[in-house]
Amino acid sequence: MLLLFLTCNVYSQYKFSGTVVDNSGKILPGIEIIDKTTGRSFITDKRGDYSINIKNPGDYVFIFFAENYAMAEKSVTISQKETFLRVVLYPLSKTLSEVVINKQKESIAAIRKLKDIEETAIYAGKKTEVVVLDKLTANKATNNARQIFSQVVGLTINESNDGGLQLSIGGRGLDPNRTSNFNTRQNGYDISADVLGYPESYYATPTEALEEIQIVRGAASLQYGTQFGGMINFKLKSPSKKEIEFTNRTTGGSYDLFTNFTSLSGTKGKFSYYSFYNYKQGSGFRPNSQFDAKNFFANLNYQFTANTSLHFDYTHFDYLAKQPGGLTDYMFNQDPTQSNRERNWFAIDWNLYSLRLKHKFKNNADFSLQLFGLDASREAIGYRSNRVSNPDTPGTERDLILGDFANWGAEARYLKRYSFFNKSNAFLLGAKYYQSKNTGIQGPGSSGSDADFNLATDEFPTYANQSSYTFPNLNVSLFGENIFKITPNFSVTPGFRYEFIRTQADGYYRRINKDLAGNVILDETEYENNIKERSFLLLGLGLSYKPVNKIELYGNISQNYRSVTFNDIRTASPSQAIAEDITDEKGYTADIGARGRLFDKVTFDISGFALYYDQKIGEYVTRNPNGAAGDVRYRDNIGTAITYGFETMLDWNIGKTFFAENENFVWNMFSNVSVTESEYLESDQPNIKGNKVEFVPLYNVKIGMGVGYKNFLSSLQFTHVSSQFTDADNHPTDNNDNIYGIFGEIPSYYVMDFSAAYKWKRFKLEAGINNLTDNWYFTRRATGYPGPGIIPSEPRVFYTTLEFVF
Repeated sequence: MLLLFLTCNVYSQYKFSGTVVDNSGKILPGIEIIDKTTGRSFITDKRGDYSINIKNPGDYVFIFFAENYAMAEKSVTISQKETFLRVVLYPLSKTLSEVVINKQKESIAAIRKLKDIEETAIYAGKKTEVVVLDKLTANKATNNARQIFSQVVGLTINESNDGGLQLSIGGRGLDPNRTSNFNTRQNGYDISADVLGYPESYYATPTEALEEIQIVRGAASLQYGTQFGGMINFKLKSPSKKEIEFTNRTTGGSYDLFTNFTSLSGTKGKFSYYSFYNYKQGSGFRPNSQFDAKNFFANLNYQFTANTSLHFDYTHFDYLAKQPGGLTDYMFNQDPTQSNRERNWFAIDWNLYSLRLKHKFKNNADFSLQLFGLDASREAIGYRSNRVSNPDTPGTERDLILGDFANWGAEARYLKRYSFFNKSNAFLLGAKYYQSKNTGIQGPGSSGSDADFNLATDEFPTYANQSSYTFPNLNVSLFGENIFKITPNFSVTPGFRYEFIRTQADGYYRRINKDLAGNVILDETEYENNIKERSFLLLGLGLSYKPVNKIELYGNISQNYRSVTFNDIRTASPSQAIAEDITDEKGYTADIGARGRLFDKVTFDISGFALYYDQKIGEYVTRNPNGAAGDVRYRDNIGTAITYGFETMLDWNIGKTFFAENENFVWNMFSNVSVTESEYLESDQPNIKGNKVEFVPLYNVKIGMGVGYKNFLSSLQFTHVSSQFTDADNHPTDNNDNIYGIFGEIPSYYVMDFSAAYKWKRFKLEAGINNLTDNWYFTRRATGYPGPGIIPSEPRVFYTTLEFVF
């Protein structure tokens, strides 16, 4: 491919060239140049020179800009074979208005990296990925994660059949369940139930409302908290520059899918706003499946001065879903569409608040203060026997779990750009305060079949799984990073994070054991008030070297830490048990790689990584330690483990390579390949040392292609994931198992997706087929809701979306 690119040069009749310097005459390499007429972009070389081929003579407008310099806009008349222009950029002294380029995109690549500095955050030397949503042709109405994150390397996905109401992604040996191993944010603030005590995300921002998704891997632990996975930030669309802009998207699809997304946005003077309402309903492909969801969001902004602004967000999300439960391996192989759970329900009520102040100081410094809060609840009721094949007998008790989440916090950041030995440096200092007081109740649910979320203790006084807890948490942290420019091309970014964590579990659980005849042989109530305080310092270092334009070599290493959660302290599932002395995880993550663009035609990111865990929390199969009959998955600190691998992301602009003269034609291909190995290095548990770490497929491959002409775009994607274990003892799959379904591997699978879109004036029509080859597979063995058991993925489904913008 490299030899092919070297021979594919495009020659033009006219040339526009020159050099870029500052006001002292110093050359400026790496300056971005945008041809405002065509939308193309260019970069000056290490000598500050540029050379641009022009197809036709005429009048052109070029924009020259770089960080810390005032933008220069130059009007140029191209009429000779070569036109030369020396451009002078002056140090930035005031806030500039943004530049908007309106032109059909040259590329339909949907991935980029974060800049070294964005607002009040530093990303130099870190493994970062940004999914650009308006460049995606995908099933956005159901948040199809397999398509949305297709070009993000190494992610594993738990697929659901509920219209994309929840997002479950992991990677590099981290459990994907509800994205609990990432710090999950929306517009920069936390959205999970409890960042430390219960970092599960029951709310997924609608893809139709997103501008981009920002992903920072494990090195994000210094700026965003202690999760091993890193940080995911869902950045919503910015307000329209018009006074009012109305967008409506209506989608219909297989299995009674109906969604409507309506947004309203605009700007008038110093005030701007963006809001949406999203409604979803549908039935799954299995019996006992249905969902009904409502989502409202409002963003209000006021620009006091050119340097000071205030931003307010409010999010409301609620849904009710009927869940068909899980299957055993035998049931799945026999008929993956079956269900033996008729009384399982799940409900969410989520309310998020955020107020953010942003200010730019005159001395090249930025400040942000974000206040945020959550008022939410989760309710679940159903029959959840760990003997999955047992039928749900009408008139018997159901398991009821109630959770209320109330938390708030504040995060302040100060970023200062400064000059040191005539080189541009920057430092960031920040602090975060976070507190929560959440409750969890488990007890008997009613004997009915409806979504009744009231305790039925009078009806079932000897129900076995009863508990009531309050979980007060407090977290105070201080963090900082500094970009030191050693040379114009090489930078070193050290960082630190100091954490103080106080977690508490105050309440009781009632233990009731019965004999085979149903008689109570043990009835005891255990009261506990567990308080755990710890403080620690995390350190990290990032390196970035940019030897030539658009190419970067990077590396980083950061310490990580993950505190035990509510579910790590007290179980709420009959198919799971937890060690009494379970404690926090510690370790580090490291990345080294190269990324950039070749010949303006190939975008790449090739890297190696390692995750090292000490006291890694995991699960293995054992007899129920609580005295009840049957085997359970036992959750404990299993030992020391390592996950390491090689990740590549390549995007080739075929259209620009072979059809550069046709600006209306776009054709891209991408390959996203991850090869990951893992091993338990040490363990105090028998038969664990030397095993593979759970949730680590050896191969994770996504290959895709996008083709478009003028207002038509299409995409085809192939996904292959090899088999992976779901427990630390690497329990083999028993295809004849007709009891549990919670033990064993997730077999390898492949799936194909096709999407297309056509835009005409104010209308846009989208359509597609997910799981084009109609394969039966699964990505999850659930130990609790929505199982227990195997949760089959969707078969072939269709969707069609009509969009109208006014």
